[in-house]
Amino acid sequence: MDLGLKGKTALVLGAGGGLGGAIAATLAREGAKVALGDIDQAALARVKETIIAEGGVAHALAFDLSDLAGIDARVAEIEAALGPVDVLVNNTGGPPPTPASGQDPALWAKSFEQMVLSVIALTDRVLPGMRARKWGRIVTSTSSGVVAPIPNLAISNALRLSLVGWSKTLAREVARDGITANIVLPGRIATDRIRFLDAKKAEREGRTVEEVAAESTGSIPVGRYGEPQEYANVVAFLAGAPSSYVTGSVIRVDGGLIASI
Repeated sequence: MDLGLKGKTALVLGAGGGLGGAIAATLAREGAKVALGDIDQAALARVKETIIAEGGVAHALAFDLSDLAGIDARVAEIEAALGPVDVLVNNTGGPPPTPASGQDPALWAKSFEQMVLSVIALTDRVLPGMRARKWGRIVTSTSSGVVAPIPNLAISNALRLSLVGWSKTLAREVARDGITANIVLPGRIATDRIRFLDAKKAEREGRTVEEVAAESTGSIPVGRYGEPQEYANVVAFLAGAPSSYVTGSVIRVDGGLIASI
């Protein structure tokens, strides 16, 4: 299937991580010019090298999501290097594992700025151009915790859920401008984030990481963690032209993990 992304410019946040890197590489294979945003410049360099080695076009830039004032300059740099952003993939890092109670308000505020306000501000920066061109794709990656809250990930559960309401509202506002806005929920995908969470759980419960991972995969109907490429394939479809009638949706990529309808 031709996703119609040749010549389009895509900005992928968190592009140095497992999910973001897979998404960026997949969009590049589809012909998109990809801007790679992440705070980890060494990881960005590796992803950029991979894309270029495969014949793609990529531009890497340090992107600190806590620096709201720097968003305009970052986007201007992308526009100068690759052209205006047609596809925005909002993929932010996760906060530390915490229970819901007893957290410092400063941690809540910092996490809200990095995980929510940054996404909203960045989207607002690229939306006028998308509207003018009558074409755009906004894909926001959240977590399965917005449907089934994950124990000890209270900040993530709460703040990522706010993005679901924002995206649904935005989708109705921009639909007639040829712009779609969708949420993608990763289940347990084999990334450094999942390995970190498994290690933390093992530490709390006095078990081995292998025991925790086996218990975790045992609860997934397909019997394994997902691969980053499987997640990236869904995001790439939502970023492309064939998904033009899919908007305001929440798409699960979880191997059947979430039991609810």
